[in-house]
Amino acid sequence: MVRILEKRVNLEFSLGHHLHCLIAQIPNHLRRSDYGFVLVDPEKKWEQVKALLDMIAAGEGNLKKLHFLMLPEASIPFARFDEMIAATDAGFRNNTVVMFGMEHVRLKTYRELLERYRADNEEAVELVDRDIDSGDVLDMPVNWCCIAIKEADGNLRVFLEAKSHPFHGEEYMDTFHDLYRGRHFYLFRSRPACFNFMTLICLDYLYRDLYASNIRQIIDHANQLFFNTRQGLDALFVIECNPKPEHRAYWEVLTGFYGEYLEDTPGIRETVTIFGNTSDETKLDDLTASKGFGHSFVVINRHHRLAKEKFPEFSTDDFNGAPVCRLRFGNGTRLYYFNLPLHHELDPRTSRMPLKVHSIMRWSDGRWIKVTGEEMVGGVELPREADS
Repeated sequence: MVRILEKRVNLEFSLGHHLHCLIAQIPNHLRRSDYGFVLVDPEKKWEQVKALLDMIAAGEGNLKKLHFLMLPEASIPFARFDEMIAATDAGFRNNTVVMFGMEHVRLKTYRELLERYRADNEEAVELVDRDIDSGDVLDMPVNWCCIAIKEADGNLRVFLEAKSHPFHGEEYMDTFHDLYRGRHFYLFRSRPACFNFMTLICLDYLYRDLYASNIRQIIDHANQLFFNTRQGLDALFVIECNPKPEHRAYWEVLTGFYGEYLEDTPGIRETVTIFGNTSDETKLDDLTASKGFGHSFVVINRHHRLAKEKFPEFSTDDFNGAPVCRLRFGNGTRLYYFNLPLHHELDPRTSRMPLKVHSIMRWSDGRWIKVTGEEMVGGVELPREADS
């Protein structure tokens, strides 16, 4: 199984105030290459992403309050990696975390990037070098992501993770072309905010063998964190390019994660799980989606109160009877901007909702346009609330 590496980062989130997250549910057009999957239309994709980055840098609306930005698995062209890092460093505000999946590269390229950012990835370099020393693996494809953290003092930290478990399109009969399996996950412990979070890539959330699973390892680590420090895992971000985001396997893992069946799990009791997927315009070579891409969603403990709603752009439910409250988005090409709940259960006497959708944007004529309130709820006008 992979190792969980704790990293301390300097983030000063306002105590007692909720945090803001934006999911970029954008399409991936991918084709198989001799080293995994690459984007068919990298310039068109970068146009969408660059428009988003410019909008956040300008702070339009209340985007000045943005804390977490999620882009899907394999969504950023490798040729634009340096520009992505530079845009985060130059344009984003302090105390911002950007998570994005990268186009596949060979292991030797991934190792070079780890070396470039060795100061933040020292342990990861050692784990990769162990694999390189064991055999001829430098040309293996790597499905990887980057977590770029702009700290409170403006310092940019760059962390890299490789996906540990492939989907069937990434596995080959020829083992030389099989996907490299990552050896680590980062657990970020932000100070002085005391907000702890992790980022996974899609099926890494589900992966298990006969004796252990990634999610069980995460739970055990979070519980140990709780027993030692009285802190837990506050947020788990899962970036996806997933044609079956609501597969039964996700229901089973979420049910086990949030349901108290065999033991109390205080380290993850208040964890918010955020799944950021690609949109329904996604195409993967000759692979067809049986249920379609899209439907990013946010899951919280059932002890939070979440009113039942059903609108064209989003709805709330319990994910078919799981012990959770879920905010489920649609499947179109959208930006979803919402708040993460506070770290504690709400007072049952309050009328405040733990999750609120601040805005939804759609892609039109080369720019992101805000979906109006009437469009968002299908013609049903909702009462206006003060912007939080």
